[in-house]
Amino acid sequence: MGKTRIAVIPGDGIGKEVIAEGCKVLEALDRRFGLGLSLEYFPWSADHYLATGVTLPDEQIETYRNDFAAIYLGAVGDPRVPSNQHAKDILLGMRFKLDLYVNLRPVSLIDERLCPLKGKQAKDVQITIFRENTEDLYVEVGGVFKQGTPDEVAINESINTRKGVERIIRRAFEYARDRKLGRVCMSDKANVLRYGHGLWQRVFREVRTEFPEIQSRHMYVDALCMEIIRAPENFDVIVTSNMFGDIITDLGAALAGGLGVAASGNIHPGGIGLFEPVHGSAPDIAGKGLANPVGAISTAALMLDYLGFKDAARVTEQAVADNIRAGYTTPDLGGTLSTAGAGDCIIRRIAEIQ
Repeated sequence: MGKTRIAVIPGDGIGKEVIAEGCKVLEALDRRFGLGLSLEYFPWSADHYLATGVTLPDEQIETYRNDFAAIYLGAVGDPRVPSNQHAKDILLGMRFKLDLYVNLRPVSLIDERLCPLKGKQAKDVQITIFRENTEDLYVEVGGVFKQGTPDEVAINESINTRKGVERIIRRAFEYARDRKLGRVCMSDKANVLRYGHGLWQRVFREVRTEFPEIQSRHMYVDALCMEIIRAPENFDVIVTSNMFGDIITDLGAALAGGLGVAASGNIHPGGIGLFEPVHGSAPDIAGKGLANPVGAISTAALMLDYLGFKDAARVTEQAVADNIRAGYTTPDLGGTLSTAGAGDCIIRRIAEIQ
């Protein structure tokens, strides 16, 4: 059996620490399940950029596209680079150039003690969010006129294409169908953004007719945010635009225990995927052993599932859940373990699960 090549980019700050734990977990799973993983490390980071002036070469993007099954990325961002140019080129560069149009964000509450909502149980917070990942305000169409004067004008344009909107909505319905989830909610702000989100409305009405077995509904994004807080159990799958998805996914993460436990995948179905924990580089705690590795390890499980290693993904998810319920966590979740200690604890649990 050939090797499954995974490009590892530890990144900046706590990214290096949590990705190290994720890689330890991947190596343990490789030994147990014979996955044939080949972890290959790359230096793209603030350190590399400050030393060389290089962020992420275009030829490297093509190598990833042609020769790797997945990319495992730590957080990027460093106060020594105030423009965050390196982070933009690395993360957004790969999203756009590899056309990773699905931002997949599972929101899964493991222990009700982690949820800030009163009376909600784990079964009540099980939502998968599909965020369109290559359009909207993130394409940086716009500009500044009369900068630095009292008459300054700043414009950012939201780009929505028929192709981009249709493929993310269809993918959300396919995901719900394949996993026997009964409900898909599309969220926009078409009552104000009549042109761009009018397109979302029209496409949603068309695509949902292809999936009559799935209950579909629409909610304006402000109403959706209120309803997620009031009754998260009313949602299975949510699909939305890039900007709104950025906000909704972090709101969802807060319901499951915070960004420290949140996993994500940037995917072009059938092609390479970029998998990253979403908590940021947190330079204030970098190097102190305080960072929670659960987001990075859960992201590794998401990556394994995407690559077809279902058993390894299941065991990893169970090990993470078992340790959280037992209190074997870093201080942000009420435990006393260090970053490496929490990672080691999950590895030991992986060895025990049948």
